Amino acid sequence: MNTPRMLQRYKDGDRMNHWFIAMMFVLAGLSGLAFFHPALFFFSHLFGGGSWARILHPFMGVLMVLGFVGMFLRLWKDNVVNAADREWKKHMGDMLRGNKAAMPPVGKYNYGQKMVFWAMAVSLVVLLVTGLMFWRPWFAPYFPIDALRIAVLLHSVAAVVLVAATIMHVYAAIWVKGTVRAMTRGTVSASWAKTNHRLWHDEMTR
Repeated sequence: MNTPRMLQRYKDGDRMNHWFIAMMFVLAGLSGLAFFHPALFFFSHLFGGGSWARILHPFMGVLMVLGFVGMFLRLWKDNVVNAADREWKKHMGDMLRGNKAAMPPVGKYNYGQKMVFWAMAVSLVVLLVTGLMFWRPWFAPYFPIDALRIAVLLHSVAAVVLVAATIMHVYAAIWVKGTVRAMTRGTVSASWAKTNHRLWHDEMTR
């Protein structure tokens, strides 16, 4: 798949899993928002009403977590923070100003991408554990009411973190021209890789 002009960044299975997670995120997010505040209850109509939204929400959430587990097992090693990332972090101001020439070389993912990855991983663990706790009628009866109230609060906070991390993920993908192609076609240009992920480029072209 690698050519002098194009480099393979993701395999077909990785991209399919990514879009499956994205789809479950949107569906679980919209159904969850329906119960987050009365003003947002209209989202429940997308799922056939409040009862169906309540029934489907946890199942879609579990499917999203399962999809992410597959992604996590493949990518966690690439997202471990190293010395190159710590150096990149020192120049984040240059990145925000669009001065890419001042950025030190990084591997497949930069520090910002890694932080988004771990924020998603942690928030999904919290969402899964707390969601199971108050999933009626299956597990909620086994927990005291105070524990369930705390679980609902933590579930909401984790959902906000996940949504914020996803917004950053999408914004960065659009902001850095050529990034979206990686998840639509699986490849990126060699010049894109050399500019944004020099160490990964060198590894792929060695």
